[in-house]
Amino acid sequence: MVKIIFSRIGKKKQPHYRIIALDKQKDPWGKTLEILGSYNPRSNELIIEKDRIEYWISQGAQPSATVTNLLISNNIISGKKRSVSTISKKRQGKLETETKEKAEKAATKQAMEQEKEQKPAEEEKQEKTEPITEPIKEEIKKEEKVEEKTETPVKEEIAKPEETK
Repeated sequence: MVKIIFSRIGKKKQPHYRIIALDKQKDPWGKTLEILGSYNPRSNELIIEKDRIEYWISQGAQPSATVTNLLISNNIISGKKRSVSTISKKRQGKLETETKEKAEKAATKQAMEQEKEQKPAEEEKQEKTEPITEPIKEEIKKEEKVEEKTETPVKEEIAKPEETK
């Protein structure tokens, strides 16, 4: 089986890669079937033989995740980008529990919102069914009491000085 991968050829702290096609069991620094291009990540310089890459992919060559993402971003092949890094089982378990917790919280929030929506609707129904006359009667009584208080004149008594002994 043939794979299309990067082979690093740059100096120390100066990465530069060749894009090569080689047999899956072979060493990336050994003999290759074909050099398909080069990539310099520092200057984002990409030199590719598009027709040869398409040929090798049609022959069943599997590009690595990084090469696939590079080819997709440069519109050489179409598809969805792949994840380059793998997630450990421990981390994957944590992610699953977090997503479950988020789903539970969302469900409880939604249930609370539905209850809040139902309560005002029930209160409105109760208000419509209750007779409105009682509060009006109370207001009328209060107004009558206020009128009674204002109608009666207040008698003022003159204070008499106390007799001194």
